[in-house]
Amino acid sequence: MPEQQSYANHTRYYPLFHFLLTPILVINLVWQIVLLWQEQTWDRAESLLLAVGLIILSLAARLQALRVQDRLIRLEERLRLQKLLPPELAARAGDLRTGQLIALRFASDAELPLLVGQVLEGKLTTPKEIKMAVNDWRADYLRV
Repeated sequence: MPEQQSYANHTRYYPLFHFLLTPILVINLVWQIVLLWQEQTWDRAESLLLAVGLIILSLAARLQALRVQDRLIRLEERLRLQKLLPPELAARAGDLRTGQLIALRFASDAELPLLVGQVLEGKLTTPKEIKMAVNDWRADYLRV
């Protein structure tokens, strides 16, 4: 079983991307720069452009996956808010920004209404503030 999740350890690294693909692509980019420096030919320039393109491609794929994840979390949290919040607070929940909803997902069902109220009153505004205010952490181990 994974370690109990909290604000201090909730950051997730995807080993295949962060520790394998990214270093390989960065090493390749540096290598292509060195080769172009040594021999300025169109073939070397093309290889450098390809190395840059591969980095852009990997970042775009990662960002798209994160965007889809954020949209799914937003949907899940809106459904959760409808179920758990009192009607007057649920009516105002549409004012929550996506980043706030994403941070609120870590709050337990019991403390969610209080935190949503604080966010809507402007007492907590940033995702970091919201996550730091969570006392009973609801872990999310299925992130991309």
